[in-house]
Amino acid sequence: MRARHGDDDGLLILVALGDGERGERLMTSLAALGGITTLTQEDIAAGDHVDVAIVDDVATLEALPPGTPVVMLSNRHGWAIPAVVAVTLRADSDPILIGAAARLAAAGYRMAEGAADASVGLPREAENGAASDSDEAGGSLPVQLSPREAEVLALLAEGAPNKVIARRLDISIHTVKFHVAAILVKLGAANRTDAIAIAMRQGLVLV
Repeated sequence: MRARHGDDDGLLILVALGDGERGERLMTSLAALGGITTLTQEDIAAGDHVDVAIVDDVATLEALPPGTPVVMLSNRHGWAIPAVVAVTLRADSDPILIGAAARLAAAGYRMAEGAADASVGLPREAENGAASDSDEAGGSLPVQLSPREAEVLALLAEGAPNKVIARRLDISIHTVKFHVAAILVKLGAANRTDAIAIAMRQGLVLV
């Protein structure tokens, strides 16, 4: 029996990091988030399918099944992003943020072309669509937030902590943390303050 972390019915995530010990810690942290099953390359049998892979080395991508969505953990700047990569995050990102990025990648989000240092949420249907006004002006495609994420972002802009957001929206703290992490991923923000600043610049919130 292969060793896996988490619920066998959850999102199946391959964790393939250069540092095996760090990979094990990340697997444990991701499994604790709920709805996620993690495994290593050694756990994968021929023909196995994974929903998303988390890697920290471009060379590791070559061993993945074609088309596998990837969350790349890297602190490198100005490097060419392989087309298979869905989202890139800093190598020291919080597991909650990594988990949110994995869910977004599995759901069809990918990195905007040329956005090597930021995590950007773009629905796949937007990949081949017509350029938006912001594209023509040299900007990136608009960020797509779900209605709930937009509500959470508005409360973040008001300075509301997670407990207040949970109470106002009648959701759990865990769910708030996930939505905040997803917002950070989609906006390419380093933290909540950065997310609010980016959202204001893009007209997503008015303060």
